Amino acid sequence: MSEFNGATLMITGGTGSFGSTVLKHFLETDIGQIRIFSRDEKKQDDMRHELQARSPDFAHKVKFYIGDVRDPRSVADAMPGVDFIFHAAALKQVPSCEFFPMQAVKTNVEGTDNVLHAAIDAGVRRIVCLSTDKAAYPINAMGISKAMMEHVIVANARVAAERGGSVICCTRYGNVMCSRGSVIPLFIDQIKAGNPVTITNPEMTRFLMNLDEAVELVRFAFNRARPGDLFVQKADASTIGDLALGGTKIIGTRHGEKLYETLMTREERLRAEDLGAYFRVSADNRSLNYDQFFTQGRVVTEAEDSYTSHNTKLLDVDGVVQKILTTDYVKEELAKPGK
Repeated sequence: MSEFNGATLMITGGTGSFGSTVLKHFLETDIGQIRIFSRDEKKQDDMRHELQARSPDFAHKVKFYIGDVRDPRSVADAMPGVDFIFHAAALKQVPSCEFFPMQAVKTNVEGTDNVLHAAIDAGVRRIVCLSTDKAAYPINAMGISKAMMEHVIVANARVAAERGGSVICCTRYGNVMCSRGSVIPLFIDQIKAGNPVTITNPEMTRFLMNLDEAVELVRFAFNRARPGDLFVQKADASTIGDLALGGTKIIGTRHGEKLYETLMTREERLRAEDLGAYFRVSADNRSLNYDQFFTQGRVVTEAEDSYTSHNTKLLDVDGVVQKILTTDYVKEELAKPGK
């Protein structure tokens, strides 16, 4: 019997790569119901038919709700009876958020606030929100909106804790290989077409994790979270040049791209707790009454370094290949005739 025995789990943005992987992990367990909340009826219909074909004995556990996190009413209407939420709905593409930053604000910031308010009002027990390494020292609109989202999470977690209600926490992770919009499927399509692999800058480094690891990070956070906690997985990284080994064409840095990514800032690392494969960063739960706080002696506000894709374990080419081979997408591509 698990913590999800008989429970109802809602996944916002549930037709995406993360939601599909959650279904793979949870559908055939003792969970009671999984609610897929999203705004794209075509993707929901595709997922429904896929589930009926792949898991006919369990497909009835999945219920589909059309709605938008930007619309508080549609969120509230889907909430009664929900025990737990994985909040994955977001605008994630860096270039598109650069051109349409207010759309990122409406989905990533206001949408998160709508979900958390509805969850608190409905008595949802635990909520895990998904963030990104781009929220640490953000330089682009997507990262800035996600950074603001994290502050919205902490503020709502504080309110919920004061009421003795929902436990709200956050996970932050790097590039998820073969998720929607990631570069590996693009590279594969270019190779299959006989075209050069286009890369922005071969010296760029990026964290690498697969979708199963993303789900395990969320589950780890779910089981161990205190209100407002942020959880980070210790992750390996690769240069873009090694990731795209072969005939490449350098096309230059895109709008809002960084040379490397940061999973934990220096300020966060100072208060981080090492949990083995993960870090827990506790929320700053001081009140607005700063008069009650004082310090003596030397004040330290930063660790010596942040935790980045430049200073984590950097995989060599063989290591990158082995990491890529852990993804279902690549396994399926290799299994196709002629591969």
